[in-house]
Amino acid sequence: MQSRVAAGAVSGLIAGVVFGMMMQMMKAPTPDGMEVPMMAMVAKVVRSDSMVVGWLFHLVNSLLIGGAFGLLFGSKLHSLGSGAAWGALYGVFWWVLGGLILMPVLLGMPAFSALRDPMMRPVAMGSLVGHLIFGVILGVGAVLLLRRGATQPVS
Repeated sequence: MQSRVAAGAVSGLIAGVVFGMMMQMMKAPTPDGMEVPMMAMVAKVVRSDSMVVGWLFHLVNSLLIGGAFGLLFGSKLHSLGSGAAWGALYGVFWWVLGGLILMPVLLGMPAFSALRDPMMRPVAMGSLVGHLIFGVILGVGAVLLLRRGATQPVS
């Protein structure tokens, strides 16, 4: 079990770096008509204006979410295809819970507001794509790490 959690955590961190780079490039509209990188919005969740804080918060979450993936789905990861599929489903779950419910609520907006606001819909769709990519990288990475661990000699 410990190797499944570790494989998920490491894969989550790798997937988090890729998704974080996407969020650094994605822009979200602000109430004053400006645009800010999504990673700046992540920092706002923890009441910070620091992009570094946003990155740290995002990567810690990626590590924890990845570890939970390994714990929950590690025994179901028999192939790259199953890893990609379970990872994609897990990514959609986190898009709904994190991107559509928790993040808006923590930023003082109603849940699902990104889907109701025409200005935010492109951001919500970009977030969905990012969460799907995160999930696929997470699932495939976990499979590869678990395979590698199974072939390593025990010392």
